[in-house]
Amino acid sequence: MSFADLRLIPALLRSLADEGYSAPTPIQAQAIPHVLAGRDLLGLAQTGTGKTAAFARPILQNLASRPNAPGTPRKVRALIVSPTRELASQIGESFAAYGRYLGLTHAVVFGGVGIGAQEAALRRGVDILVATPGRLLDHMNKRVARLDAVEMFVLDEADRMLDMGFIPDVKRIVAALPKERQNLFFSATMPKEAAALASTILREPAKVSVQPPATTAEKVDQFVYHLGSNAKRAMLVHLLADPALARVLVFTRTKRGADRVARHLRDYGTIAEVIHSDRSQGAREKALAAFKGGTARVLVATDIAARGIDVDDVTHVINYELPNIPESYVHRIGRTARAGASGAAISLCGPDEREYLRDIEKTIRRIVTVLPVPNLGTLPEVHEPREPRGPRGPKPGRPQQQRPSSQRPQQAAAKPQGGRGPKPEPQRQAPKPQAARTAQPSGPVRRMPGERLSGDSV
Repeated sequence: MSFADLRLIPALLRSLADEGYSAPTPIQAQAIPHVLAGRDLLGLAQTGTGKTAAFARPILQNLASRPNAPGTPRKVRALIVSPTRELASQIGESFAAYGRYLGLTHAVVFGGVGIGAQEAALRRGVDILVATPGRLLDHMNKRVARLDAVEMFVLDEADRMLDMGFIPDVKRIVAALPKERQNLFFSATMPKEAAALASTILREPAKVSVQPPATTAEKVDQFVYHLGSNAKRAMLVHLLADPALARVLVFTRTKRGADRVARHLRDYGTIAEVIHSDRSQGAREKALAAFKGGTARVLVATDIAARGIDVDDVTHVINYELPNIPESYVHRIGRTARAGASGAAISLCGPDEREYLRDIEKTIRRIVTVLPVPNLGTLPEVHEPREPRGPRGPKPGRPQQQRPSSQRPQQAAAKPQGGRGPKPEPQRQAPKPQAARTAQPSGPVRRMPGERLSGDSV
């Protein structure tokens, strides 16, 4: 099937050709005809399936076919609500790329940046508005964002909205919309709460699904190492010694954990960026740009901050800490094996995370392949400085370790300085992941992730 078979107008076909797209993905082939026909839509699709284009392209065509009367002010006619800043930005980029020949205008509004420029854009008038819930409510309360003319409403990543506690905000936004409108509801998973929300928004929707709810991408090979929590850092360095792990997303459960992991990797000479909700929008965009551009090999992220990451050619996802919500595992590993590529997900499971793993396996309806832990004894042990607790301060006789790790006395000789100079000899002697090949567990998968990707194209 081609895009022309979906009856897209020439201006859209031209922009798609400019972007190098020749054929629709399955979610696009299923969804676009329903949206063009004006039906409400319930779409179940994981990240990396092309769902943004599945709603952006028909929205553009529908709006272009019903232009505003000459001389009338522009009003918001299509509203797309997304859970994170990064995802909102990427959706806005998609509308700009696909609609470049249509003369429609759009704006993207989210928190963490100045509100003035957003207000100015809304006062001028836009056809399409992409927003996160909190900032949209700010504009609505100031009567800057008027939604009385919305014809098409999209709720994207509905399950993540639920996880982030945005459902009350979403309900307030929906209450301000005209009753007569077209609704599109997208989610990677469909927990009961998300299904209940969909039932209040959608009217006799068409349903499209590229994979059953809560299943993982078929082309993602999944592995787990069972090891002590104090061995995770050494294991991460060991895995990254394999150059086949070319572009890697590392997930932690907490923001402080993400900072510690990124700092640890930099100490061993790996260029790593970190992204979480405590970082400024500018810092998050800079980190994401470095990862997209290949300057940074590793991006360490929390679940919420990573929700909008849309980066091609991620070879591996490493769960440094397993999520306590099984659906988050689905979202995490969906960051690899995108657009038809293959990929691998590696989880480091500590003793206190075994229950999380069991819940994940029940959710995805498969057993994750267990790999033997290689010999990590030759890797230098890393100690994180202890921060003083409360008024007691540090223990007597110990200096306050408040300087950066690269300046700490006595440890400087044992650790490379932020990638400067040669790495310590023990790290170069550490076995690479392929060394565990002889101890593979029985089962359908008998290759280490690094070995498989070293010889295969990704």
